[in-house]
Amino acid sequence: MNPRERTEAWEEQLLAPYAARSAATRGRTRPELPDSIRTDFQRDRDRVVHSKAFRRLMHKTQVFIAPEGDHYRTRLTHTLEVAQIARTIARALRLNEDLTEAIVLAHDLGHPPFGHAGEEALNEVMAAHGGFRHDVQSLRVVELLERRRTSDGRIEHGLNLAWEVRDGIGGHSKGPTDLETLPPIDETPADALPHTVEGQLARVSDRIAYVHHDTDDAIRAGLIGEQDVPAAVREVLGETRGQWVDVTVRDIVERSAERPRIEMGDAIRRALNELKDFLFERVYRGSAAKSDVGKAQRLLRELFDYFVAHPGEMGDESREPLESGQTTVPRAVCDFLAGMTDRFAIRTHERLFVPRAWESSE
Repeated sequence: MNPRERTEAWEEQLLAPYAARSAATRGRTRPELPDSIRTDFQRDRDRVVHSKAFRRLMHKTQVFIAPEGDHYRTRLTHTLEVAQIARTIARALRLNEDLTEAIVLAHDLGHPPFGHAGEEALNEVMAAHGGFRHDVQSLRVVELLERRRTSDGRIEHGLNLAWEVRDGIGGHSKGPTDLETLPPIDETPADALPHTVEGQLARVSDRIAYVHHDTDDAIRAGLIGEQDVPAAVREVLGETRGQWVDVTVRDIVERSAERPRIEMGDAIRRALNELKDFLFERVYRGSAAKSDVGKAQRLLRELFDYFVAHPGEMGDESREPLESGQTTVPRAVCDFLAGMTDRFAIRTHERLFVPRAWESSE
């Protein structure tokens, strides 16, 4: 029995009955021989971590556009905090930690520069071409846009991830909607996402992480004070952000134990929803941190118009799906822009639209 087979046997013996088993995966779009050491979900986690799209998260906005301070979260540190929360809960509930981590590490690969402001801008310019959502774009990244060199040296389009990972990526985003009671996995509608408890956990952990750390960053930036957080939230979750995470995680673990879905108490759910609403009103949409939102959105709109008119000026990898007939010009340009980091988008705009000072050769 090799290491992978031992891990699969351990999963069968110790995981909860409704947890996903790597040996029972629905498989990949392109079949692959099994690895002797890693399960399919472990391989997928590794593919995500080694992807270029994952590295670019380091320079993509979480809340503050192109922040100068070293202590503000980026899209990458947000992803790592979600992974920490999700793995803690997954282990306590005897869920598949490797599947949970693979989903979480990939969940924001499709997020564009400038955070939600960038997402709104791309959705606007793509309104006549199918729109834009970062969770759908994350799937597009792992299924088509990312390049992977196989063990025999070939270059493949997409990461060829397992079905369960892709299902979780596509079902993670909630936007500004409230957390709701999730159905048991065996009652999940065929057209709804996600279809695994691990996917449900990734979805909930994303919300837990960002309401915690976005509040922390907003207070550090002086946009809000500790006393501005709604009293109803502090009464339920506690006075410190560390307490918020601890109280929420313990509630989920207690209520979800031995149940085929992720559950939380009504009081916790209402507090998280109220905190989310508070952040949208005071930080995401109504604070000085968003004073440059209009500029960022105008920048992306101008870049979109430029590259739709000049698609040949995009990079080779961005042109390839277009030249092979896999996509249209607007979608290829959208893919190109969504993959940019904040600072690369700014540099590209400056190169195209800002005149350079003329220097004499004398």
